[in-house]
Amino acid sequence: MKYAGIVLRNTKNPVGTVDYAPVFDALLAGGVFVDEIELLAYDVPSKVSAALLRLSTECDGVFLVCAPVLLASAKEAVSVACEEKFSEEYTLETEDCLFCVLPEGERGAQLVKTELVPRVDRRRRHTYARVVLRTCSAPREAVRAALKKADEAGGGKLTLHASDEYGCGRVEVIYDQETPKMTADEVVRILATDLKDYVYAMEDVTLAERLVEALKLHRMHVSTAESFTAGGVGRAIVRIPGASRVFFEGINAYDNKAKKERLHVNEYTLMSKGAVSDETAYEMSAGLLREGNCDLAIATTGIAGPEADGTNKPVGLCFLAVGTRERVRVFRFQLAGDRETVTRTAINYALFLAYKEIS
Repeated sequence: MKYAGIVLRNTKNPVGTVDYAPVFDALLAGGVFVDEIELLAYDVPSKVSAALLRLSTECDGVFLVCAPVLLASAKEAVSVACEEKFSEEYTLETEDCLFCVLPEGERGAQLVKTELVPRVDRRRRHTYARVVLRTCSAPREAVRAALKKADEAGGGKLTLHASDEYGCGRVEVIYDQETPKMTADEVVRILATDLKDYVYAMEDVTLAERLVEALKLHRMHVSTAESFTAGGVGRAIVRIPGASRVFFEGINAYDNKAKKERLHVNEYTLMSKGAVSDETAYEMSAGLLREGNCDLAIATTGIAGPEADGTNKPVGLCFLAVGTRERVRVFRFQLAGDRETVTRTAINYALFLAYKEIS
C-alpha cells in the first residue's frame, strides 16, 4: 500500500515554520510509511488540486498537514478533488483512498496515534507493533553497525528507524502481526546488547523523566551547578511532574566569584587551571555535596561559543561532573556544532551521566 503527504505552507515564510515532522514521525511510528511528501503553497490552489487528483489515483492514503488556520481551506480542497464532503472532522474516506487533514505539530501527531493509525490498520487489515530504545551519546558508527546487524537478523521482516537530536537517540523497531515474535525479539536483543553502554530506556521516555524516576526510587535529592548550560540541566529536571520531591537547588555560577563564593571552588584552581577544566568541574560538584543537602550533584563548565574564552581551549570543550557522597567523577567532551547545539548536547550528556551514576 502506498501513502503520500502534502504540506501546505506560506511561501512568504521559511519552510521551517510549518512543524510537520512530528506528524510524519507519528505515522512512521504507527507503521504507516509515507512514500512521498509534497511541499505546496496554500495560496496556489491549482497546484494543490492537481496534486490531490494525482495522488488519489496512486495512493491508498493522502495526508495533508498545515497550520490550524488553514484546516478549513485544506478540507475544502480535498472535498473539491473528491467531489465529496467531510462527514468526520479530520478524515474523508472514499472506496479507493483515505484523506486526512491534520494540524501541524504535536496536536497532529496525537491525532495520528489515536485516530488515523487505527483507521489505516482497519483498511489494510494489518496492525503494527513498535519497540523503542532510547540512547544517549551513542557514536554514529556504533548505531549504524547495530542497525545493520539487526536488519540482517530481521530478514527484511521489520522496519528499523533511528534518529538523533542533541546527542539523544531514538531507535524504533516496527513490525506487523505476521512477523514471528522470535524474530522481533532477536532484533531487539541485538540492538539492546550492541548499544548497551548508551541505552537508558526500553520505552519512549526522556532522559529527565528517567532520571527523576531513578531519584525517586533511590530516595535521593539532586542539585546542579551550571557554568555554561544556562540552567538547562536543572530546567530539564524540574519540568518533570513530581520533580519537587527530588530537586534541591540549582546554581548558575557563570562568574568566577560566584564559583568561589557559592560553590567553594578554590581560587588557585581557577587561576592555574581555568574555569573550564577538570579540576573546576570537580570542585563545583564537590561544593554542592559539601553542603549536605543533596545526594547527587551535577556540574557543568565549558565553552559554548561562538568564540573561545581567551585561552588555548577550543569552542565545544566541556567538563561534566557527577558526584555522590561516595565519589565525584568528571567527564571531558569535545562537542561540535553551534552554540545551541553544544549547550543542548551537554545538557543531555549531563543528565545521562547522572542517571548512569545512580541506576
